[in-house]
Amino acid sequence: MKIDFSQFYTSKQLAVLKYIWTHDWFICGLHGAKRSGKTVINNDTFVSELKRVRMIADRLGIDEPMYILAGTSSTSIQNNVLQELYNKYGFEPKYDKHGSFTFCGVKVVQVYTGSISGLKRARGFTSFGAYVNEASLSNEFVFKEIISRCSGEGARILWDSNPDNPNHWLNRDYIGKNKDGIIDFRFQLDDNTFLSDRYRESIKAATPKGKFYDMDILGLWTVAEGAIYADYDSNIHEVDKLPEMVKYFAGVDWGYDHFGCIVIVGEDNKGDLYLVDGIAEQYKEIDWWVNRAKEFQEKYGDITFYADSARPEHVDRFNNECIATVNANKSVIAGIETIAKLFKERKLFIKRGVIPRFFDEIYQYKWKPNSTKDEPVKEFDDVLDAVRYAIYSNFIGVGSKIKLFKGGF
Repeated sequence: MKIDFSQFYTSKQLAVLKYIWTHDWFICGLHGAKRSGKTVINNDTFVSELKRVRMIADRLGIDEPMYILAGTSSTSIQNNVLQELYNKYGFEPKYDKHGSFTFCGVKVVQVYTGSISGLKRARGFTSFGAYVNEASLSNEFVFKEIISRCSGEGARILWDSNPDNPNHWLNRDYIGKNKDGIIDFRFQLDDNTFLSDRYRESIKAATPKGKFYDMDILGLWTVAEGAIYADYDSNIHEVDKLPEMVKYFAGVDWGYDHFGCIVIVGEDNKGDLYLVDGIAEQYKEIDWWVNRAKEFQEKYGDITFYADSARPEHVDRFNNECIATVNANKSVIAGIETIAKLFKERKLFIKRGVIPRFFDEIYQYKWKPNSTKDEPVKEFDDVLDAVRYAIYSNFIGVGSKIKLFKGGF
């Protein structure tokens, strides 16, 4: 008897399942809007993958093949995967003392991806595959360790996720590749035709336009709500080639536990600004930063460094080393407004890949929610603070007379 799968799956789900069933792949990701039907596919594919692994193990003479089931915590695995399998198939796992269980003749090992501590459960064995639920919430190192464990013959990795910021490592490394066995599928709310039209239209009407709508309805990886530099667009503001510059200047944000940064900004003959060079590192002493600053001096000339005044001893050390350094103007709102205006007017550009930390921060630098005044959250701000120190201080003329004293520090 021919089964009518449209009773059980939407047309989008069937199209994805058909591809999964008829092609070989190594990593397959499902991402997109909430309530769009992603997890249903992966839960069912998880079952079919276990049956496939059991067949491979039988052929290889392996009694107990292993498979990884991963999520941010035991609770998330239970709620998102195992409870759904119980509701649909009546499956009730019998756990051993390590929290593992056997299903379809395969030993399933649970790995928790919410923190770096999950590495302990992911190490030391060969897996014939993995299913990673809520992958964007995973610690990146744990996720990659899971992939490295999947070296059994024919091993494949499934993951699902709601969208996050565009520079999230999951989006950067595993979405849009469609090569070397890495595939992905994006879901929108309207793909879930099992939801009533009334429900879908009500959810759309209740979702604010802009970033929330893009993520929760359209399933797009977009700038998070409250992003300070919301007009930043990688397609517009990131460049591969730089014009000839008429001047350079630098910004410095001191750090140790958090990232310390030096950024180099260039200005062309039209007055456009470019982040052309720089470095961001943790756990470096002042001697190391002096050496980096001197290297930038050799490359860009006798430039001015606009530095965070929070470490006056470091400012003094730079000056004692003949690195012309002044205290930056640290006006937060005025500085942010200046940077934001430059992005909006397309007057500030970033050399592609120049400081990797910048591309993590730009999408996650946010206004503090529910605050009585405009102030940013003190996270993901190290490189951006250095950029602000440099550009705003140069803009208002901080240290404009410093050239009179160069060589005399």
